[in-house]
Amino acid sequence: MKKFELKNKIKAVYKQNKNTPRVGVCLNFSINEEEKIAGVYYLMARLLMQGTKNYTSEQLANILDLNAINFNVDIKQDYLRFRFVCLNEDFELATELMSEIISNSTFEEFDKEKVKMNGEMVAELDSARLRALDNYYKNLFENHYYGNTHTKILETLESITKKDILDAYENILNNSEKVLSFVGDIEFERVENVFNKNLANLKSDNNVQKTITTPTLKEAKTVEIIKNDAQQAQIIQGWIFPSLKDEMYPAIVLMNIILGSAGLSSRLFLELREKKGLAYTVRSLYESNELCASFSIYIATEPKNIQVCLDGFKTEIDKIKNTLVDEVELENAKNNLIGRQQFVTETNAQQANQLAYYGIMGLDFNFQEKMIDQIRKVTPEQIRKCAQTYFTDKFVISILKP
Repeated sequence: MKKFELKNKIKAVYKQNKNTPRVGVCLNFSINEEEKIAGVYYLMARLLMQGTKNYTSEQLANILDLNAINFNVDIKQDYLRFRFVCLNEDFELATELMSEIISNSTFEEFDKEKVKMNGEMVAELDSARLRALDNYYKNLFENHYYGNTHTKILETLESITKKDILDAYENILNNSEKVLSFVGDIEFERVENVFNKNLANLKSDNNVQKTITTPTLKEAKTVEIIKNDAQQAQIIQGWIFPSLKDEMYPAIVLMNIILGSAGLSSRLFLELREKKGLAYTVRSLYESNELCASFSIYIATEPKNIQVCLDGFKTEIDKIKNTLVDEVELENAKNNLIGRQQFVTETNAQQANQLAYYGIMGLDFNFQEKMIDQIRKVTPEQIRKCAQTYFTDKFVISILKP
């Protein structure tokens, strides 16, 4: 693995995986300002694949399809991501198309895409689980950019203009840090030359300041939704946790494994599903943004069991706060987590996405290696301290029920 900079100061990383026929490339643009209207960034990202000055959306799709180039643009809370996977021989063509999309998108299908986006969001919110999750994030990050969920976007979508999209994209294009990754079996010199040739018109502001503040949760709250056609109750309880930049991160991710993300062996699964038969699915989830993270517990159950499930959540949280984790259980969690890390970075595309993610988060490109080393050293006392510190009385409970 080799770190380098393009001539225009874009930070980049090159990783050679020998004897692989396809390359993975990822280019992230940092998001440093809140969107002025909820939904502007999401709509903007969708429009970036809908035609350029030199290609209609149909022509662009045909070229990508003809050359088996898998190209995606998506928006995360903290960055705009361009990425592609292609055969080695199509690397330069794919990079040219990426440059074309970044620099020459016309956003001409604005009205059509806005209508389509509205319909898709409404359809997604018909899912009881997704509706409960939307309610959870909207309230966990209330009055904050991170809380711009589907329901909030639907309230403001009609007011978004094409000028809002153009202004937002121009700001991101010109006032963002950019991080680029390449993983595959092409010589470094050729990769560097292709990137410098095709991405020369971009500039990276590596000293740009993020003006988005860190969200806080001032008090506990329970928010309920009644969905007449729901068959089950959907319950999510969650807290604001530190991000992956925090020194407690290794302990947090291990605690997540132990509590609920390890499937059949996790405590929540064994207690609430196997012993009490309250649900088919119960799990915990740790999701990190740049400024903070969400740690949540989810279960789908019969409406009569809502309080029993919440009591079960509390019992398991109190247990991990007050009783040291067994050394064997902790070692199993470490092996589970390390094995997962290897599983989710099997392909060149997965590795490229991960490297660019670490870079745009302000972490070392070799963060995974360092993290694995730190995970091996986590003690039962650190798990208990982590639980006592972050499982506070300030949480959100989102309940959807018939």
